[in-house]
Parts: sequence; structure tokens; C-alpha cells
Amino acid sequence: MNSLLLSGGRVVDPANNFDAIADVLILDGKISAIGKKLSAPAGVETLDATGKIVSPGLIDLHVHFREPGQTTKENIATGTAAAARGGFTSVVCMPNTSPAIDSAATVALIHERAAEQGMINVFVSGAITKGIAGEELSPIGGLKKAGVVAITDDGHCVQNHDLMRRACEYAKMFDLPLFDHCQDYSLVTDGVMHEGYWSIALGLRGWPAAGEELIVARNILLAELTGAKIHCQHLSAAGSVKLIREAKKRGVTISGEACPHHFTLTDAALAGSEKFWANDGKGLAATQASTLNPQNLPDWPAYDTHFKMNPPLRTAADREAILEGLADGTIEILCSDHAPHCDYEKAVEFDYAPFGITGLETELALSLMQLVHTKRISLGDLIAKFTVNPARLLNLNKGTLSQGADADVTVFDAEAEWLYQREDSASKSKNNPFFGWKLKGKPVATIVGGKVVWSEAAELVAV
Repeated sequence: MNSLLLSGGRVVDPANNFDAIADVLILDGKISAIGKKLSAPAGVETLDATGKIVSPGLIDLHVHFREPGQTTKENIATGTAAAARGGFTSVVCMPNTSPAIDSAATVALIHERAAEQGMINVFVSGAITKGIAGEELSPIGGLKKAGVVAITDDGHCVQNHDLMRRACEYAKMFDLPLFDHCQDYSLVTDGVMHEGYWSIALGLRGWPAAGEELIVARNILLAELTGAKIHCQHLSAAGSVKLIREAKKRGVTISGEACPHHFTLTDAALAGSEKFWANDGKGLAATQASTLNPQNLPDWPAYDTHFKMNPPLRTAADREAILEGLADGTIEILCSDHAPHCDYEKAVEFDYAPFGITGLETELALSLMQLVHTKRISLGDLIAKFTVNPARLLNLNKGTLSQGADADVTVFDAEAEWLYQREDSASKSKNNPFFGWKLKGKPVATIVGGKVVWSEAAELVAV
């Protein structure tokens, strides 16, 4: 079945400035009509969405599905299952696989696996450089012809500025956005957490915020020079937000994204829950005491590797700057940087554990809690950061409920409170710091091409 009627939900479609209680009629995998008291044609099922939010299908433009070559961590089948459970109908997988996605053949492999095993739409990004080694450009034109929607060396950062300039020129030529993992290796060196009070207190090697900000500044200069669309990934530092804000005012083709862990947590989390919650309120990551009470949340020890990510968790001031950047539109896109790792890889000393956490199943709830329930932004603005904004950056015909558009739809309950448990995760890996947290806002159904690929609520059944 790829035809159905969603009845009685609050339909929020930022692409069309639509926000009202309405029905959504889907016929043959396309949006047919939106209105009140629509009737389902003969043979078309009706799904009751009363009390729920009905939005365009959510898009996450930054995920790691580890296929090919690292499928002990995740694969397309399990990764798309986690995405569907999180309410996402489309994702963009990163190219730092083994081998890297730096050839048309590897792009074709991902497309083939996604068609066979994927529950949702899987788009592919190609590597900027061969083998993501930062030394020689990949065949960018060939990658575009093979179907990539962006180029990036995510997980690594091109350090050679001239090489990056040439990549920008090719990206503009082929109308591809260029995503960049902003990290100056010479300044970051072997840092494992944010350089500041807590790195000194914990005796861990520090990673200065300037290590990100230098590359953001580089990218702004290159965007001005070449006219390429450069997108700065997983912003974590206050200075990065300031730089992008000022550049966008000048009309520079620069953009940025934020991940929930960077605007929910701070570096105090690495000192353990006792220090985090007692950090004079500044480390309090939850929305408000009325929404999340620290006494109801799990304990965790100091040096917990589930709080080790790249870029690292930063200070309360950095966290606030990310939130402000999201609120004023400087940061237009939300994503997860879903980075699965095996348990045994994380169960080592902090210095030796890999960077990264999973995030597809928690990012909607955490974003609602930090941004909407705190009244920093409207629900429509939040949905735009998950739908029309990434679709526009990627030149995708997605992120809208316009008549004739692909019927990718997310249904969620913005007020539902739930406990995120390890056993409930669909991901192959369980490296997530939010297990045991009480969250607010939950996906209810994920619809791709008019077909319900995942449904959680018992009441959301054919009537």
C-alpha cells in the first residue's frame, strides 16, 4: 500500500507556510491533497493522527552507516531502521567507509544496498579526496554523475588550503555543496576533549575551540573566493557561530549544522553525573526542571567514553552560542552525526576510545526539548531545520508536503514523554549517552513514498 489518508493531525509544512489541523491524502506514493474533511477513496486506508504533528519527512544530512567495510558497527539495514524509528525518511551517508566512497563503483554499491535493504531514502556523499587522505582530489565530476548529493571528507579535514580551493571550484562547477569537518590538525594535535577547566581537572589532553574556528574562517574565505556552497559540519564552538553569522550578513555562501549533543551537553559531563548536575546550573543539559528533573535521570561515571565525540563537548557558553545560532537562523540545519561503534571499542581507556555516538533515535526529542519546549524557536522553525532547509542545500525535491511531492511524511507526538532504553534501539551499535534519559517528544510513524515503514503507536492503525 502506498496510498492512505492521514486524518485530524496538526499539519506543519514550513515549505508552504502551512500550519493547521488538516487531513493529508496520499495517492500512489505522492501527496494528493491537504484539507479538512477529506474522504479516502475506495480501498485507501485511513490513519488517525489526531493530537499528533504531521510534517514532511525528516531529513538527516549527516549519518555514518559504515557500509562498506565496517558493518560490525552498522549497516544500511540497521542504520535505516534506526532512522525510521527516529522519524527520518531521508538520510545522507558519509563517505569515510572502507573503502572510502571516492569512486562511482562504490556509490553504485551503496545505492544497490539501499534499494535492497533500506527502509528509507539513502542519499550518498562522495569523498573530496581519494581515500579521504587529503592529498589528491577524487573524480568529483564522476561522483556527481554517479549520483552523490554532496562531497566531504567527513571524519577528516583537508588541511591543504590550495587543494581545498580546487575542490571548491569543482564543487561549484558541478553544483554540489561541499561539507567540511572543521578541524585544524596542527592546533588540535592529539586532544581528546575540550581544552579548558575540565580537561585540566581530569588530566585529559585538550582540544581548543580555535581548532574548529580556524577552519570555519578558512571556509568562509574560500566561499567568498570561489562562490562554492560550503557547509560547516557539527558546529560546537561559539566563535564558529559568530564567524558564520557575520559572513552570512555579507552574503557569503556558507552554512552550518548543529547536533543535539552539542546543544544539550557540556564538557562537565566528562566529570560524571554528580559534577555535571551540580555545575551551578551551567552544566544542566535538560530543558528545564519542569521537563527533566536531574533526580530522575541516570548516573554515569567520570571518563565515560559515550561522551567522547568529534568535535568535543564544549563549555556552557559554547552550548548557549549554538542555541542562539539556531534561534536566530545562523544555523539552519539540525542533524545527528550518527556514528556507531562496537561496545568493545568504547570499553577502553578514554584516550583510546573512538570518537562518536549514535543519534538518529534521540535527535528529534532532544531538539524539541532544547528548542521548542523552551520556546527558543517555533515548532515550524524546528521542522524547517529538519526538512526544507537541508533539502534546499542538497538540491533535493524533498522536505515538503506540496501537491505532487513524494509522500515522505513524519508523524510525531511533541508532548509524549518516554524513557530511552538500550534494548529499544534499532541500531547495531549502542554507543549513546542518552540511554536511561526521560525524553519529551516521540516519533509515532514514518512514511516513505506513501508506505508506513515504521509505526510505534497502537492507535495509529487502519480504521
